[in-house]
Amino acid sequence: MPTMTEVRHPVGSRRIGYAGGALVNATLLYLVNGRPGWTAVPFLTSDMARVLTIINVSIVAGVTVNLVRIAYDPRWSVALGDVVATMIGAVALLRIWQVFPFQFDAGAVDWPLIVRVVLAFALVGSAFGIVAGLVSMVRAVGAEMGTAVRVPRADAEARHRKG
Repeated sequence: MPTMTEVRHPVGSRRIGYAGGALVNATLLYLVNGRPGWTAVPFLTSDMARVLTIINVSIVAGVTVNLVRIAYDPRWSVALGDVVATMIGAVALLRIWQVFPFQFDAGAVDWPLIVRVVLAFALVGSAFGIVAGLVSMVRAVGAEMGTAVRVPRADAEARHRKG
């Protein structure tokens, strides 16, 4: 039975990617909190101040995860960083959903509904990302320990074995 082996990019390429990710997040942090910052965005209300802290924590988590990866990036650590950053991001999304710091002009487009749908998809995607990250982390730890960690899958190969 053939197995798939995940190929990793060279460490130099990964480090450039991590540095780029950290730089993008740091720039976003500056743009959101600098002058004029989020207050210049016409559809954001003063309620944005109620969610700004968790948004900042989420962005700082992204910067931190990428900076750690520059120095240390075994697969299990990368997966753990993904899980932590995604969990914090999901909390931020949930808080944005609760506060909903947006005000749109009445028009033909129902922007509040569209934003809610986008937030809902982002939350569902985050949940899938957290589960996938946990699976990746368990597999990576198992591989590092020299033990095979099998996670049940409903793919063609599994169906074939049953038949």
